Amino acid sequence: MVEPACAGAVERYVDLSRFYSWEGLQPIKGEIIAAGQACSACYKRVYRCLGAAGELLEDVHDRVTSDLLTQKLARRARGIILRELKPLAAAPGVEHQGFLSAVTYQGSVTLWETVEAQAGRVYELWDSYGLAHDLLAPILAAGLATGHQVVACPDPMAPQRLAHLIFPDLSLAFVTSNAAAPWPHHPYRRLRLDAMVDREVYRSSRPRLRFAQKVAQALVDQAVDGLRQAKAAHDDLEALYNPHVDFDGVYQTADQVAGEIFSLPQ
Repeated sequence: MVEPACAGAVERYVDLSRFYSWEGLQPIKGEIIAAGQACSACYKRVYRCLGAAGELLEDVHDRVTSDLLTQKLARRARGIILRELKPLAAAPGVEHQGFLSAVTYQGSVTLWETVEAQAGRVYELWDSYGLAHDLLAPILAAGLATGHQVVACPDPMAPQRLAHLIFPDLSLAFVTSNAAAPWPHHPYRRLRLDAMVDREVYRSSRPRLRFAQKVAQALVDQAVDGLRQAKAAHDDLEALYNPHVDFDGVYQTADQVAGEIFSLPQ
């Protein structure tokens, strides 16, 4: 439950518990508790697996990063900015954030159709080592400074890092692509970020990189399996609860609250 700020004056409670049939739920209380505990246990395993995978992938990034690579990415970003991001307005642009990729019970999913709907020109950044953020961050900053609207999409395995950028007003996008999630169409331009890695750095770290990536993928696979089990447990919970919930009352309350929100002054 979320506590309302300045209860009664700014926010208020919306009590949905009155739509449960307490009498109907009591005989299946034990089953509900067991299903809830099973779901929580699955999510704990998922968090541990994804956390460990994220640490390994961060290590992969750190191992291939060098001053020379940073300079190469900065030069490439400057060229793109000069070519693509012409000043649009004196006022700063607007940034919208949203995940384009996610780890789900169906596996790792990227909503490429969202890019297709907003961008006719797509830069594909082929990136196996988590380097795309270092190219995308200055492009995002320049886009905002020149007055453009930007959809910034974080990496689900490292939310502090960018994975994709979409400029709807330019019909332009930059997407991170790799063997696990390749861009499914012919790109406007393809930048092979892997090829920018210093050869000597790569040669000396190659066994460790392959090992870390292999283990990280195995951990993600375990997380996906855990999400499937969590979904199954949650489905069990819904099957137990649904016959004992007054959904008409829930929907009526939702409509009432929505009406109150939309009637507020802008």
